[in-house]
Amino acid sequence: MKKKILLEISVESVEAAAAAERGRADRIELCSNLSVGGLTPDPALIRAVRQQIQIPIFVMIRPRAGDFVYSAAEFAQMKKSIAEAKDSGASGLVFGILKPNRTVDIARTRELVERAQPLPGTFHRAFDACPDLTQALKDVVHSGASRILTSGGAATAPEGANKIAALVALASEHVTIVPGAGIKAGNILQLATATRAHEFHSGLSTMLPHPQTHYAKFENEVRGMVEKLSTIRPE
Repeated sequence: MKKKILLEISVESVEAAAAAERGRADRIELCSNLSVGGLTPDPALIRAVRQQIQIPIFVMIRPRAGDFVYSAAEFAQMKKSIAEAKDSGASGLVFGILKPNRTVDIARTRELVERAQPLPGTFHRAFDACPDLTQALKDVVHSGASRILTSGGAATAPEGANKIAALVALASEHVTIVPGAGIKAGNILQLATATRAHEFHSGLSTMLPHPQTHYAKFENEVRGMVEKLSTIRPE
């Protein structure tokens, strides 16, 4: 059977998670503080979202905003957060650690992957801060992570489409490349065709209601992306 192309939506509230599910998203990435790229959500929020929706929940593990070079205390907090997320109903974990020279910290990332087991680990867009994305991909594969979230090193995934396509081809069956950043219903079909990726990530920050009470526009945009992806027949 051919694989369905999957859509993951990043959210920071129960209401947004429910709207993403109503829009037929395949998975959510649950964070706090999406305005700074997403931080670790409180376990109480993870449990509340788990009670509300049926689709998988991948939980962000990021102790602070800023760079991805972490102290010993911050690394210890990440390991603790993984345990709490697993206990709270997470379906997967999302993290990324770099060395001071902005290369992948393979050893520490591998330790987080092992802590996450049996749940899958996604290496997030810390990947895009690496100077050599081809080498970074090899390093992430060595860490044991299942997925890489990337814009191809560009500001948005559509801008980095050519590099993403090269990463998809290089990754083969070793790791799943998940394009993310700047993806919406108006460009997802073109991006899917250009990259041949099988999973996509979108935050839809411009679609979030203010105040966050009425999610019809957000839900409809998710549904629009799903409908566009449904027209593609994966190889």
